[in-house]
Amino acid sequence: MKNRRRFLRDSALSGAVLGLHGAGWASAQNTPEPAPRERGSDLKADVVVCGGGLGGLACTLALLDRGFSVILVEEFPWLGGQLTSQGVPPDENRWIESFGATRRYAALRNRIRRSVQSEPGLKKRFRTSQNLNPGNGSVSRLCVEPRIAAAVIHQWIYSRPRLQVLLEHVPVRMDHQDGTIRSLVVRHRFDRDQEYTLHARWFVDATELGDLLPLSDTDWVTGNEGRAITGELHAPEGTDPENQQAFTLCFALQFNPHRTETGPEPANYNEWRNFVPDLNPPWPGRLFDLTYTHPRSLEPRLLGFNPRDPAKYTGVVNLWTYRRIVDHNLHQSPRYPGDVSLVNWPQNDYLKSNLIGTDDERRQAILEDARQMNLCLLHWLRTEVPRPDGGHGWPGLELCPGAMGTPDGMAMAPYIRESRRIRALYTITEADCGIEQRRLEKAANPSPDRSRLYHDSIGIGHYPIDLHPTTTGDNYIDFPTWPFQIPLGALIPQKTTNLIAANKNIGTTHLTNGCYRLHPVEWNIGESAGNLIAYCQTNGLTPKAVHGSMAHVAALRDQLHEDGIRTTWPDEVFAQ
Repeated sequence: MKNRRRFLRDSALSGAVLGLHGAGWASAQNTPEPAPRERGSDLKADVVVCGGGLGGLACTLALLDRGFSVILVEEFPWLGGQLTSQGVPPDENRWIESFGATRRYAALRNRIRRSVQSEPGLKKRFRTSQNLNPGNGSVSRLCVEPRIAAAVIHQWIYSRPRLQVLLEHVPVRMDHQDGTIRSLVVRHRFDRDQEYTLHARWFVDATELGDLLPLSDTDWVTGNEGRAITGELHAPEGTDPENQQAFTLCFALQFNPHRTETGPEPANYNEWRNFVPDLNPPWPGRLFDLTYTHPRSLEPRLLGFNPRDPAKYTGVVNLWTYRRIVDHNLHQSPRYPGDVSLVNWPQNDYLKSNLIGTDDERRQAILEDARQMNLCLLHWLRTEVPRPDGGHGWPGLELCPGAMGTPDGMAMAPYIRESRRIRALYTITEADCGIEQRRLEKAANPSPDRSRLYHDSIGIGHYPIDLHPTTTGDNYIDFPTWPFQIPLGALIPQKTTNLIAANKNIGTTHLTNGCYRLHPVEWNIGESAGNLIAYCQTNGLTPKAVHGSMAHVAALRDQLHEDGIRTTWPDEVFAQ
């Protein structure tokens, strides 16, 4: 683990991005390094955005385009969060290629696709394909290597003036009084003596775990609130702050048909090989078995795994193609002797511990345990996973560092599904978007066959309410929703005056977090947060004042529409 942390430290010189090609390294072009700064110096901007994931990135772009200066702080070497450092191909709504995304999010997708099409070795017939899916993975229409998305994002963001970026920095304390934040101190992850004090009028919490909320004394919740509090049909009965979804440390695998060695057995292999999750309803066997609990029916289901002949499976999900990020058939280069697939499966959800509230030493121990679990899963896939021909194991599987920007092929950052959540002016519940509850409560829902209409909608999204198993023993919770809107009130804390939420930390419940946490929704939240701050600053208003005025909400929505952000769904999507 120490070597891995040293690698990340040495390879992520603040502002530089390493574009990886296969097993080799090449510096991304047009990516200038920020000017050197004195340790302990004060930095100033109009806005501090803490968290460089999709929400923070979108917020930053929206602010820069409106002429505001921004300090962007990110914990890891790559900007882009879920899409890059966490290694998760985009989970998106089914209309994403034509609508259902902001103008900037559509531009990001186009930039990534064009970047893939300029890759050396891509076969000529794919270079002009309008809707190319680089991995032909089934989970997304744009399954792509994280290193490509990271290079695109860094080149895009670093071309902007009025921007200061602090990579590999984390928030450590805040100066605040009477609900107003004055400054934020951030520290380098690997050099505890390197601190900066950031001064701004506005602060945005776009971190993965809502890290600014306890530092600013902003009211927040974690885990499930309980059915008596939220009135949600599918909510657990009791309140449990520790009932949080598992995180996943994703990793990339390449299939090399010429490889025959299985490698040594990891030290704790038998522990993980025999691990049975303690869940309710029960998990159907060992975690590593090719079975899982179907999220909707909660019945045992079989899975498949075949990296050699992926198309031969019918009626069973082939885990290899589920999140495949490189389809080697698209290439004529020896860089890809086989496909590359991203492992973010039921088999590597980490169920033993939460990350919220842990100190650095405990966090690193948890992440190292998750890494060891992944190595054990890999050994099981090489040696024991059932093959369609009756044999066991695929020795040709090998870690793919080139795709992930790390020495071991593991993601730089854990994929976080659940964050601290602000106590917001408005909290989104299942009754707002869940199909079953809205139809059961027809008297309370004048339009039961669509989601709740918000007068203060600042964006749109769609995804099922999808909760992975939790660390306290809940199995999957998964049920359908209507295409929904994003209410302005969910981004605004009840008390703190100059902090805006721009990630999974908005005013959702344990349940509705499951449909508001996906890539295009997080991006939309971030863009709208940036527009809200710009509107407040231009008009000398607080976010609460904007939310409390129909006229200001209407004017803000006009600004969003001009910026390419839709706030309503077309009626026809509800008829499908």
